[in-house]
Amino acid sequence: MANPGYDGMWLPQDQDPRSEAGPVRGELATLVGYLEAYRTTLELKCQGLTPTQLGTRSVPPSNLSLLGLVRHMARVEQSWFRRVIEGHMEIPRLFQDEDLDAGFNWAGEADDALVADSWELWRAEVEHARAVLDRTDLDTLVDVHGEPSEVRDLVVHMIEEYARHCGHADLVRECIDGRAGQ
Repeated sequence: MANPGYDGMWLPQDQDPRSEAGPVRGELATLVGYLEAYRTTLELKCQGLTPTQLGTRSVPPSNLSLLGLVRHMARVEQSWFRRVIEGHMEIPRLFQDEDLDAGFNWAGEADDALVADSWELWRAEVEHARAVLDRTDLDTLVDVHGEPSEVRDLVVHMIEEYARHCGHADLVRECIDGRAGQ
């Protein structure tokens, strides 16, 4: 396994794309900034790996892998932004089949096509979510399991979801090649 570089940091601070935005003002900009930083973190944790490495399961009996996290987060983005905020509950949830375990499982081996499809799906859902946030007020009420909830609560939930899974991604990546940090 390689040793983490940059005194344990993933990237030198001046090369970290998450620090380029500078200071933000206002609630929406702050929330979106955190959400975007975690989205970028997930991409960074997967950078430079082969399909086999991306599909590597963490620690048995867990089925957690970096590729599974990408697929799962596509499902989460789709569910909260398309289905809940936009109210399109008729859209089937991604990876709804029990065998797919919310995106963490797939048939066969991880290969270039599966990786490309997974990233394309995640990026499309992220782009759609960005567009939804651009036109939706944080105070907007939406139905979450029969209860009204503000869009701001869902954005905070998305930040929390990414934060948790980026922690998982950090550990999985460290198991693969020793890279860890920020």
